[in-house]
Amino acid sequence: MSTVVASRTDQQPPPVVHAAVMLWLTAVAFGAFETVLMVARELYERTSTVAELLPGAGLRLAVFAGAVFLALRLRRGEGWARWTLAGTLGVFGTLSLVAEPVRWLLAGGSIAEAVAGADAAGLAFAASRTLHVLAVLGAMLLMFQPRATAYFTS
Repeated sequence: MSTVVASRTDQQPPPVVHAAVMLWLTAVAFGAFETVLMVARELYERTSTVAELLPGAGLRLAVFAGAVFLALRLRRGEGWARWTLAGTLGVFGTLSLVAEPVRWLLAGGSIAEAVAGADAAGLAFAASRTLHVLAVLGAMLLMFQPRATAYFTS
């Protein structure tokens, strides 16, 4: 007679973890969209060459791939993925997303003037960045809800 023990990877994650994973994947999608907008603008305005943009785009691609990998591990209930996402993208990633706009505001930038003078690409970028940050913050909150913690510690 054999006994089969279900592992956590055989279990469906609770809805709160599923939602956190979806928010991380949403954040990756917004990040990719922002990268495309930035690269397109740089090339259109001829302020950078493809060769100059490749290292930054490559780094972003690596970060996106890492985030997807971690989100999928999170879904499987691997607690280390939760802490890695929280520390890397939740803290440092969020700081990298908001540092420039905060500096701009502290230097006297006006949101009303920026919106009035923005083109469609600028507005799309601002909307995407806002939703990107909200997705990260939402994922962070959901990952540490009691039901999520129970899933990761079971």
